[in-house]
Amino acid sequence: LFLAVCAVGIGGTFQYGYNVSIINAPTQHIHRFLNETWTTRYHKELNPDLLTFLWSVIASVFSLGGLCGALIGGSMAIRLGRKGALLMNNVIAILASILMGISFPTGLFELLIVGRFLIGINSGVGLCVQPLYIGEVAPKHLRGGMAMGSSIFLTGGILTGQIIGLRELLGGETYWPLLLSSSCFPAFAQLVFLPWFPESPRYLLIDRDDELSCAKALKRFHGSSDYRREMEDIQRECFAVDGEKPKKPWQLFTDRGVRWQLITVMVITMGQQLSGINAIYFYATYIFKEAGISAEKIPYVTLGTGGCECLTALTCGLLIDYVGRRYLIIGGYLLMSLWSTVLTFSLTYQDLYWWVPYVSMASIFAFILSFGLGPGGITNTLTAELFIQSSRPAAYMIAGTISWISFFTIGMLFPFIVNGLKQYCFLVFLLECSLVAAFIFLVIPETKNKSFLEIKKEFHKLNFGRNA
Repeated sequence: LFLAVCAVGIGGTFQYGYNVSIINAPTQHIHRFLNETWTTRYHKELNPDLLTFLWSVIASVFSLGGLCGALIGGSMAIRLGRKGALLMNNVIAILASILMGISFPTGLFELLIVGRFLIGINSGVGLCVQPLYIGEVAPKHLRGGMAMGSSIFLTGGILTGQIIGLRELLGGETYWPLLLSSSCFPAFAQLVFLPWFPESPRYLLIDRDDELSCAKALKRFHGSSDYRREMEDIQRECFAVDGEKPKKPWQLFTDRGVRWQLITVMVITMGQQLSGINAIYFYATYIFKEAGISAEKIPYVTLGTGGCECLTALTCGLLIDYVGRRYLIIGGYLLMSLWSTVLTFSLTYQDLYWWVPYVSMASIFAFILSFGLGPGGITNTLTAELFIQSSRPAAYMIAGTISWISFFTIGMLFPFIVNGLKQYCFLVFLLECSLVAAFIFLVIPETKNKSFLEIKKEFHKLNFGRNA
């Protein structure tokens, strides 16, 4: 089971974290490449406004690709299987790496845009299908910890991208095309390792009606003596589904039986993206400068933020099946509300005392730790747990679509919010985190150690009223 999580993670959420991270290091080198290419091609200087536009397209087309990936990920998981979808997804990553790698020697910046779009599709599919596979192969007493594999590999991807992007490694002017094309290595790793593992047993029995293959897969994952309990659980869910075909996303919106599960997933997905974590990374460089850290050393301090996220994802993975989902995610949002308040005050009085910038710096790390311990890790876990087999792929498509739209929206609007509200933008995030915590407290039951059918019954009263 542990090795299966590693095999799906290396080419899944790792790619998302890695490709979000590596684009920051070569920013100046890509600007120079765009200028030189434009001058060579058209024999005139590139207009600064057009340069900004082209760079924005290169950076943001990743989100557009991610949205497309989220929209097709669920369908790929149904048609090709969870494992088949992940394997096919690596072809997109390898093609994207080739295009980004040859953009510099060929002098075609358009290939960089296409490559970033394709790697966005790869990330969107991975974010959709990987948690689906892990949630379906995990036994219920380990489901939370195994589902955290998605967050652990995502944060590991961010940290790896920050390290590889240092100027001493591939972040220098000579090697930046290699940096952007290095995402082919996780893709090759998954193509080598994932075929050794079985397809999702739930998919094999419920979607493919292949009981023999399901039993073989369960024996591989749980051992020949312990697999029967999991087999009985899948058979009960198969009986409850009663041959129902996997639903399309629009069918979930008209299904009263999953109304509150769908509302919950939409709220926690938007809550995760709009929680202020992007604002923290935006303000990090400014706060580090105010604390007296030189510009040359800031990339190394920024590694600490990636390390914090990775550490909390690992910690959350260890705690989730003991503490439960509700306590961790509510606690995470409440702590983020607290640190938003502290940051608002410390940034307001930044120049008043010499020690205030250090309070801001500590608050940044505390905010990241709180995010990783709660919303960063548990959102994906809950999405897998709140739906039964026939609804789960469609639910991930909806959650992925909302996540990428929120990610793109905050990227577009955030600079205006910061310019308008300055440090008081954290009061907006304080309100958002508090409201999401209240919603979770009032609506979401504890899902620890419960089967998918038991969780469905928990929502029955909410969906159909108390007299149901």
